Amino acid sequence: QVQLVESGGGLVQPGGSLTLSCAASGFTFIAYVMNWYRQAPGKERELVATISALTGSTNYADSVKGRFTISRDNRVNTLYLQMNSLQPEDTAVYICNARTTTDYWGKGTLVTVSS
Repeated sequence: QVQLVESGGGLVQPGGSLTLSCAASGFTFIAYVMNWYRQAPGKERELVATISALTGSTNYADSVKGRFTISRDNRVNTLYLQMNSLQPEDTAVYICNARTTTDYWGKGTLVTVSS
């Protein structure tokens, strides 16, 4: 059974940091491109960051470039998103995605940036 379970969300003040985790199971993690998406209230789902399957090369949305870092640990089948300099516009549900010819999705973890 495929599972993607996100954790690490919460309430943080503007300028603060959070690290999200996504624990994967039930599929060959190392073979999948992994993505973090986010969805803010009333907005469409947005691709935030991508990390490739084997080389670990990364890509970021312009809105988070220089502030967020995506990484993966293939030994423990876990995806991470380090988020720094958080701003209120980063408030969203952050969702983990695994992709080859198939898409797997987590349920998401809520990040709220507010003073």
